[in-house]
Amino acid sequence: MKPQDIIAGKTSLWIFGYGSLVWKPDFKYKRSKVGYIQGYKRRFWHGDNFHRGNDKLPGRVVTLIEDDDEATWGVAFEVAGSQVEESLKYLNVRETVCGGYMTKMVDFFTEEEDQLSVQALVYIATSDNPLYLGPASPEEIGAQIALCRGKTGHNLEYLLRLAEFMRSSCPHVEDHHLFSIEAAALTIVSYLLAAQ
Repeated sequence: MKPQDIIAGKTSLWIFGYGSLVWKPDFKYKRSKVGYIQGYKRRFWHGDNFHRGNDKLPGRVVTLIEDDDEATWGVAFEVAGSQVEESLKYLNVRETVCGGYMTKMVDFFTEEEDQLSVQALVYIATSDNPLYLGPASPEEIGAQIALCRGKTGHNLEYLLRLAEFMRSSCPHVEDHHLFSIEAAALTIVSYLLAAQ
């Protein structure tokens, strides 16, 4: 799905973030809401050789994997008017050109049970992407994250900020994948600090 297809005839658009967008959208928006999408699980299975790593040591960032029994929590941002085109231009570079993600429309649900879902745009990296790294143990992923750094910063910052978002904004949600990788990465960092 191309950005021009998304904005055709639209005066507003919701964009769902489940990784760095939850704390660093870097585009103007009308409002944001915490909520979830169904049928996907968040996994640190995507490589990053720009923002959080490089060609020799790619970082690990999240993507979504289809799973009918799962839900992924994050933040949806509503963009309106000129913000629609501006945000999509920015995100095309950030997520598609530099990150290798594709776009898809999904149903976004807020925490309020009486709210209806809204259609939201989401960026997903698939297994046919050259940067896709696939599954690994929490210890392997945590070690990779602890050691990598890219143009935007340390890969560890990405992991810790995402874990903090989940604890503060979605305290009722237990993301075992995220929190087991966080624990593994912090263990490795403590060993590295102790060795200095």
